Amino acid sequence: MLPTKAYAAFNSTTPLAPWNFERRNPGPNDVQIQILFCGVCHTDIHQARNEWGGSVYPLVPGHEIIGRVIYTGNQVQKFKPGDFAGVGVFVNSCRVCSNCKKGLEQYCKYGAAFTYNSTERDGKTRTYGGYSNQIVIDENYVLHISDKLDLEKTAPLLCAGITTYSPLRNWEISNNHKVGVMGLGGLGHMAVKFAVSFGAEVSMLSTSPSKEADAKRLGVHKFILTIDENEVNDVKEYFDFIIDTVSAPHSYDKTIKMLNTDGTLICVGIPPEPMELETSLLIGNRRRVAGSMIGGIAETQEMLDYCAEKNITSDVEVISINKINEAYDRMLKSDVRYRFVIDMATL
Repeated sequence: MLPTKAYAAFNSTTPLAPWNFERRNPGPNDVQIQILFCGVCHTDIHQARNEWGGSVYPLVPGHEIIGRVIYTGNQVQKFKPGDFAGVGVFVNSCRVCSNCKKGLEQYCKYGAAFTYNSTERDGKTRTYGGYSNQIVIDENYVLHISDKLDLEKTAPLLCAGITTYSPLRNWEISNNHKVGVMGLGGLGHMAVKFAVSFGAEVSMLSTSPSKEADAKRLGVHKFILTIDENEVNDVKEYFDFIIDTVSAPHSYDKTIKMLNTDGTLICVGIPPEPMELETSLLIGNRRRVAGSMIGGIAETQEMLDYCAEKNITSDVEVISINKINEAYDRMLKSDVRYRFVIDMATL
């Protein structure tokens, strides 16, 4: 077994604190990765504080992992020691269901093995995430990281990046489309970067006037202050797609009215409670509400390669691991632009 250092949640109410545990030894198909950077996702807070239920403690969060390969099993063919590597939201899947065979492992019908607060495919071995100094993963669930990318700015691509890239690619968004992005946070700023790079006309939909300058720096063509009814009316029946990244309670009906005929509202944020929806707003203009969750391994690799080619990374604030509890508090106040990333050398 591999002695491993980490920060963990020990229950739903106390701060994260140092914890030592053991990872399994690498098998013949496994890659052992020294973790260099780990992004901090809002999901980490939900899980650490058991806001979704089902959290099992001790819990080591972190699923935006960038590191360096330090050992490979004797059957590994895709990686070698010294390679930069990434690990995202899941670390295994059944590989035999219809979704896995289509490269949609994130929707594995038998349940993907998530990077933390989950179990390996044996249903027994617990998984622990990237707030740690190393991780052991089957090579088929590890991503190649180009040396063209800034590693600390690349970490959030493993969740925030692919969560927004995947639906934009799935709906083939291009220069023929008008796209609204709701919410300028970790997800929203990546949605803007990708949609702009794909040639779409992009508008930011925000309740915060203070974010207009930053939104325009990121490339948006319009900034719509959604608490101003006049500005909202100006984009009534305007958008082909709206990417909704907001996890706080808000009005779906108000958003849907901004969609044109055949427009699609794509939900990637998860509000804390069920949201009401007026069905007539869908029927009247043949609008749709859809959801999307990260991407499969092949699509995530495609995104990373695209980012290396186009020099697209996340806007980050790098922190030491002993600042993680402060970072959680700041995230809840939206006091980060736009993603915290832990320098794991500080562990």
